Formats: sequence, structure tokens, C-alpha cells
Amino acid sequence: MPPWSAALALILAMLALLCRLRPWLRSPWGRTVGERTLPGAQNRDDEEEADGGGPADQFSDGRESLPGGCSLVCKPSALAQCLLRALRRSAALEPGPRSWLSGPHLQTLCHFVLPVAPGPELAREYLQLADDGLVALDWVVGPCVRGRRITSAGSLPAVLLVIPNAWGRLTRNVLGLCLLALERGYYPVIFHRRGHHGCPLVSPRLQPFGDPSDLKEAVTYIRFRHPAAPLFLVSEGSGSALLLSYLGECGSSSYVTGAACISPVLRCREWFEAGLPWPYERGFLLHQKIALSRYATALEDTVDTSRLFRSRSLREFEEALFCHTKSFPISWDTYWDRNDPLRDVDEAAVPVLCICSADDPVCGPPDRTLTTELFHSNPYFFLLLSRHGGHCGFLRQEPLPAWSHEVILESFRALNEFFRTEERMKGLSRRRASFLGGRRRWGALQRREASSSSNLEEIFSWKRSYTR
Repeated sequence: MPPWSAALALILAMLALLCRLRPWLRSPWGRTVGERTLPGAQNRDDEEEADGGGPADQFSDGRESLPGGCSLVCKPSALAQCLLRALRRSAALEPGPRSWLSGPHLQTLCHFVLPVAPGPELAREYLQLADDGLVALDWVVGPCVRGRRITSAGSLPAVLLVIPNAWGRLTRNVLGLCLLALERGYYPVIFHRRGHHGCPLVSPRLQPFGDPSDLKEAVTYIRFRHPAAPLFLVSEGSGSALLLSYLGECGSSSYVTGAACISPVLRCREWFEAGLPWPYERGFLLHQKIALSRYATALEDTVDTSRLFRSRSLREFEEALFCHTKSFPISWDTYWDRNDPLRDVDEAAVPVLCICSADDPVCGPPDRTLTTELFHSNPYFFLLLSRHGGHCGFLRQEPLPAWSHEVILESFRALNEFFRTEERMKGLSRRRASFLGGRRRWGALQRREASSSSNLEEIFSWKRSYTR
């Protein structure tokens, strides 16, 4: 682990400890750091658990209760019923014994800060883009697991494309998801943006927050390598902006069977403008500055690097990097008109499962950060809302993986079976229609032949009687 990573981990751990020891410290969302309930609902948490309700009163309509105090918010449909049945059968949602990892800050910091354990074996490929830039694809090739299961009987192994957070940090949970997916019979591959996680920045251009152009080329290449395999997408945290932008821009031509977002950031502009609690704001900002410091000389021609590295918030950093450029400066409003992940969300034609927590310390409370109308009106979007889990945490006692990983893979399996059943039903209906159409055509032909023969007999009889 690099020295700067250890220093960053130590700083965030000390800040988290300070937050735990000072319960009177207030967060930007009007609640005490360390509390796991929503504003105005501190005394109703136990009552809601007894009633089987979800974390927020806003989701009372169109909400289905699940084990473990979770709720599924969606628009009623056949696909929603299929997913609901799969989630209710899932053992991952069953409540287990509470551990020392139950707090939202511990869940989040263990996910982001702790060093990555010996993870899977990765085979890296660099993909040269149309503008000569580079992105990296890390294919998970090992360790080989005995008793490896297949995603669905009689089909090719599916490809699981994982999009990490927008800061470029490869976390423990991402690698854990890839290992679990490899065991379940998937081909996991991790997408790294330009200049992220060891991918060289060969051109002075970075990928904006919600620009899916590089991801489109990566998906095209994956489809070239595995043309007949189903493709599933999973994003972590702020990486959801890239996934949702891709699905919205591509629509029904995305080549994706299903997608999932772990702790997605949906209202991105408001999220940047409101700011994060200062331990997370400083930690994420420091990580980005350290990652881009190696490219400071290369970026001087396009970016005001002095302003970039003097920025004190994530918004200032984003503005200096993509808005106040030397070549094509744009306004903050124009930037989000082009990069808002929900700008084309109505065009998305792929089922998307969003897993969120009511005690997320990074995104904030769900009644302020989640677009409820999206899940109530769009039949392709499903919200799995839990009481606890932090930001991208959802951890359980070791050695069990995060329960969000289990839920995602089980939902993908249910989606795959649902679509295969739909295809079989369509095939049967087409064959039945073809058969009935053939019978109708044959009956009509017989009737035409019978009518034509009767006409001939009438004509022949008339001619015979006439000639007599």
C-alpha cells in the first residue's frame, strides 16, 4: 500500500473516531453524526420495525416489505413481482446478530479506508479510444473456485461489468463482489477511467462526471469479445452517474440485460452544492488531489492547476477541472445539463436495482436525496431501501460478503430467468399463431376450392341444360 494511502486511512480513521466521541457534532443534513434515524423519526424507529414498515414515511405508497426491515419501492408490474419473489426468498436479507460494524460510519470507513486484502487475480487490458485516450479493463481470472456455479442452466456465462466510484479508488467491496461473481459463474471485469487506478493519462482529457462516451467504447469491445453472453452492469457510489448516463443515452441499444447501483448518487448537482460531512469531503478531495498530482504538468495546458489544487470542496475541484478550463470554459449550469445522470432516464430500457441505506452518511437521508417519483413511475427502476448499511457498506460478520452483493447476483439470476421465460412464451405464441394461421389458411383454401368446384358444377349443368 502506498504511503499516501496509509496516511489517508489514518486521517479518516481519526476523524471518524472524533465523530463517534462527539455526538453533539451536527452534520449538514440537520441530524447528529452517529444517529441512524431520519429527522423527526427518532422515536418511531422501533414502532416501524414492529409494523414492518420502511425507513421513510415518504415511501409508504408503492412499497413492499422485505425481510430485515428492508422495503422495495417500485411501480407494480410482472417484472416487479418476479423481483419481489426473489428478494423475499433471499437469505441475505434475513436479519443476523448485530456486530460492531452496525454503525453507518464504521460501515462506510471499513469499506473505503481499510487496505484491500489479498484479492482476485486480475488480467489488465488497455483499450485505446477514438481520441487516442486509454481506459483500463481488469478481467478477474482467479483464483479458480471449485464447485463454480453457472448463472443459468443452458446459457453462456454472463459478463459482469463493475464501475467503481468516481474518485477512482478500488475498494474492498468491489473486489469482494468480483470474487463472489466469479464463484457464481460470471466473467467479472472492472472498468477504470482515464488516469484512475494505474491507467496512464496519455492525453490531457479526463472523463466528466456523467459522460458515458468512454464506457460506450468499452461495452462495444466487451460485446466483441463475448458476443453471445448476457451483460450486467454494477456501479458503486458516485459511479452510478456513469451507469445511468449510459443507459439513458443508449436506451434499448445498450446491450445490457440488467443493472444495479450500490448507494447511488441520483441528485448529483445538489449533492455537490450541499457538500458532504467534512471528514468525507476532505478525504475524497485529498484522494483526488493526490491521484492527479502526478499529471499536474500534463494538465497545465488545459486546466488551471494552481486553482485546482487550492480547491477546498468537491464542487470547487469539479469546477476547476471541467468548467474553468483554458480551452473551452463552460458554466456550472451547462456542465450539469450535459452530465446530469437523470437527463435521459426516461429512455432507459433496462431493469435497474438501486440499493440504498437510510443511514447513508455520504449521500444523506433518502427523503432529500432520492427521486421517489422515478421509482413510482418508471417500471424499470427499483429501490431496495434498508435501515442500516452506511455508504456502499452493507457489511456482515466475516467471512460473509456484503449482503448487497448476494442480493444483486440473486436479482440478476431472477431477471435472466424472467426474460428467458418471456422469450419462451413469445416463441410459443408465435408458433401457435403460425399454426393457427396455417389452419385458417388451409380452411380458407378448402372453402375456396369447394366454392370453385360448386361454381363449375353449376356452370356445367347450365351448359348441359342449355345444349339440350
